[in-house]
Amino acid sequence: MASPEQLASPALEALLRDGTLTGSWTLNPARSEVRLNTRHTWGLLPLKGVFSEVAGSGTVAADGNVTGVLTVGAGSVDTKNKQRDKHLRSADFFDAANHRELSFAVDAVTPAGPGVRVTGSLTIRDRTRPVSFDAKVSRAAAEVWLDAEVPVNRADFGLTWNWMGIAAMDSTIAVHAVFTRQ
Repeated sequence: MASPEQLASPALEALLRDGTLTGSWTLNPARSEVRLNTRHTWGLLPLKGVFSEVAGSGTVAADGNVTGVLTVGAGSVDTKNKQRDKHLRSADFFDAANHRELSFAVDAVTPAGPGVRVTGSLTIRDRTRPVSFDAKVSRAAAEVWLDAEVPVNRADFGLTWNWMGIAAMDSTIAVHAVFTRQ
């Protein structure tokens, strides 16, 4: 497969306007990745994890409006530390037994600067908050790639456990989403 071409705002606007991207798109979970990046031990050490269950879809309307959803399995977080993963899945954090998914519903994607501005709602543990972030968009054949780093304060979603202030409240969710046309 050819390398994807990164789309700057003018090129993306043209593709949205001329209908080239119109239609339904499905996330390819085998080629996509959602990672969690944060710090622990009073901010001294990085903590990285990956969610192994990822799903999503999107629609580009004839007028260029974009909507969609991306979900990850809350219980699929893997930081390469079984004890920590068990704690992250517990009621102290994701409460995966009662809240199986984390989801982001896309309300709009608008060309901006070197990429796009994505606006929508992030839901974690049944708490929904508006979130906007910048992303890079690339295209190769019948695929569209979206790459972004989304800053999140976990306290906004009720994830406030923090024994002796050891865990950072601010995290980054890194997304590499590969969509194929349905």
